[in-house]
Amino acid sequence: MSSPEDASTSSNAVPPSQAIVAAVADREGVDVTEIEPPEYEPLFTVVNPEALDELFDRPSAGPARVHLEYAGYAITVHGDGRVDVDDPPSSNESVGRRTEE
Repeated sequence: MSSPEDASTSSNAVPPSQAIVAAVADREGVDVTEIEPPEYEPLFTVVNPEALDELFDRPSAGPARVHLEYAGYAITVHGDGRVDVDDPPSSNESVGRRTEE
């Protein structure tokens, strides 16, 4: 269900780990509660959510940006709280989303 448009969220009040799940849900056109096993791998299979949240919780850390692949998307978390969800670079391998074998 990917579209060429970029899905992004921005909110410093929401931890990045939660913002990633919300942005993927938005991109997929589903409720955030649907981003769960068995269709989706837990976020912790690709990144440590607590470490990610802590990284962006430090105002003195300066500008930060983290790139990862989750649920078949290229995710970028920006220091300002924005989360971009893009189609990944051409690759048949997807991390975070279960595929039928």
